Amino acid sequence: MKKPALQLWRAAAQIGFFALFAVTPIFDLFRYDLTRRHAYFLTQPWHIGLDELIAGTGDPLTAAVNLIFFLFLPILGTLALIILVAWKWGRLYCGWLCPHFSVVETMNRLMLFATGKHSVWEKRQTPPWEPDGTPSPRDRRYWLLVVPAAVGFAFAWAVVGLTYLMPPFQVYAGLASFDLLPGEVIFLAAATTVLSLEFLFARHLFCRYGCAIGIFQSFAWMVNKQAMVVGFDRPRLTDCANCLDGRGSACDAVCPMRLKPRNVKRWMFACTQCGQCISACATVNRANPQGQLLRWVSDDAARHNEAGFSARSNTDEDAGARM
Repeated sequence: MKKPALQLWRAAAQIGFFALFAVTPIFDLFRYDLTRRHAYFLTQPWHIGLDELIAGTGDPLTAAVNLIFFLFLPILGTLALIILVAWKWGRLYCGWLCPHFSVVETMNRLMLFATGKHSVWEKRQTPPWEPDGTPSPRDRRYWLLVVPAAVGFAFAWAVVGLTYLMPPFQVYAGLASFDLLPGEVIFLAAATTVLSLEFLFARHLFCRYGCAIGIFQSFAWMVNKQAMVVGFDRPRLTDCANCLDGRGSACDAVCPMRLKPRNVKRWMFACTQCGQCISACATVNRANPQGQLLRWVSDDAARHNEAGFSARSNTDEDAGARM
């Protein structure tokens, strides 16, 4: 199936951010070095000055100023930016940048090929069709890819995570020569094990219930009645029940968070604004003169009833439940 342009742009953003995530410690753009006991930011050492204060050689006022300007303000500023973006547009970071979510989507896809479900915990299989009508592979032999992929992603994450704490070139040289420090071996073994289990069994469940960054973004999005949401063309409700010729709804089948995109906003708390439901709807309705039934809107658009679309506010009726 040819990917819609929106999803190609999103894939490019995810790949670029994953690459940035991996090379950031290599170039000392941001990391904390346990061997030197200080952080690096944009290649420069980032000292707070607490070591001198603890040793009795530092000035308390200087340490307090450093704490405020070099620790609290940068952290609060970064969090404020993330929350502001989420307040207006939802969990864009999750759906478009997060290196964990890109793994979630990849593993979901492989799991779908192996089991017909995005997760081993789902009770029902999704229709074996892509939104454009082409058959989607269903073969248990894909398990031969699922498990190695989960372990491989977990090991890659563990290695990158270790380079945020230890000198990156020391870590990569140790891997190449099989001469890692004992603490590094323990870290890599533990992190790879935990992440492998998470990638195999949790994935989007962690995104929905365990990720603090994602949950705070969702709270910010929920309180803004003018936030961007996936709008649904309600007058065409009957056209949407089984858009895959009786094989199910494409938007439900593609959602990586296993949500129902036509539901009201309060049930879409964990929506990552990945737009896959919108792309699937556009693909299914590519020959429909009335166009797609899902697209991004805001409550302001809903008030003006633009193109017949309505935003999913917290007071809307549960359209998804009537499907």
